Order: sequence, then structure tokens, then C-alpha cells
Amino acid sequence: MQPTDLDGLPIGRHPGWPARLGPLITARGSVALRPPRLADAGAWSRTRLSDRDYLQEWEPTAFGGWQERNSRMAWPAQWIALRGMARRGQMLPFAITVDGAFAGQLTVGNIVRGALRSAWIGYWVAQDKAGGGIATAAVALATDHCFRRVGLHRLEATVRPENDRSVRVLEKAGFRHEGLFKRYLDVAGAWRDHYVYGLTTEDVPDGAVFRLIRAGGASRP
Repeated sequence: MQPTDLDGLPIGRHPGWPARLGPLITARGSVALRPPRLADAGAWSRTRLSDRDYLQEWEPTAFGGWQERNSRMAWPAQWIALRGMARRGQMLPFAITVDGAFAGQLTVGNIVRGALRSAWIGYWVAQDKAGGGIATAAVALATDHCFRRVGLHRLEATVRPENDRSVRVLEKAGFRHEGLFKRYLDVAGAWRDHYVYGLTTEDVPDGAVFRLIRAGGASRP
């Protein structure tokens, strides 16, 4: 029988998964990453419903209403799907926690190995936790994990040019602006341009976390 971790996920099936990362100390609290849990349903739904106006502007258009897609009852199916893709090595889904409490999500998706060894990274943080370096710390933790234990060479992120806050997160984490994708993604009911940001292992030889700490954006406990 294959051993599992505390969340019931198999240990050692894919490099770097499952994993708990951090913490890093920021101006808003202690930031860490862990696998999502079925028990996150209440906190996830409350955050998503209360922050609708804040989040919906930046997220891909999806079927169904916001209330239905983000209800407590919608979480189990999402959790099962995320866990399944993680078990198959296709994705690294994380809950972002601040001082131990659920505060958002970070996902490393479309993991490709072989000669490319690449993936994309995306994230959201609750509105009342925005600012203070929480998202940047989460991205730095995930970046170092991907470049080390997971064995990836490149991470990519796309962001709408109007999303100044997310642009700052990526730039503080060391990502470089590589170009503009015209009408790239259906967001909030229209095809939106997106900047593309990229990072490779050579860009952060000492690690994204070290870079962030050196810049004064976080510290170790």
C-alpha cells in the first residue's frame, strides 16, 4: 500500500508533490503554501463570494453564475479535480495561508517535462489580504520549489496590462516582461490582451526567495 501524507495524497509519485512550503514573514503575516483540503470549502466559498467584484474582473469567463460556481457545494468537485491533476503530475495546486488561515490559491499548471520542463503559474489572494507582499511571497516560494524539487526550467505567467497589482507581484518575484498576447483570453466576457512574463532558473541562481529577502520584501521566521 502506497504511503500518503496528512492530506491523503500519495508520497513520491511525482517530483515535489505533495509539498508544504514556507513560511515567509511579510508585513501582513506569515505566508505559507500547502495542498488544498476538502475542509477549505467554507473559507474558500466565503472569500470568493465576498470578493466577487475584486476577483471577477481578472478571471477567465466560465459557465454558470458566480454564486453557483463559488458556493460551498462547488468546492468538493474542484478539490477532487485539483487533487487528481496533482496526482498525475499535471499541476501543483496550493492553498495560500496567512498565519495559518486560508487566504487564496496558487496554481502551477500545464506542467511539461522532457526537453521543455515548463509550466504556468497563477494566483489570487483575498481582498482584505491584498498588499503587504503576500502574493509575492507565495510566488517566490512556489518558484523555488518548481526550479528545485520539481525540476522545471521555466515558469510563465500572463496578466492583463490593467492589473497593476499583479504586474508588481511578478516583477518583485523576478519575472521579466516578454511581450504582449493580443486578445489572448476571454476574461469578464471579452477577449483581453495579456502581458506575458517569464522566468528561468538562470534568472534567479540564488532563488526567488533569496532575491525577495535581499530586497526587503520578506524574511525567514
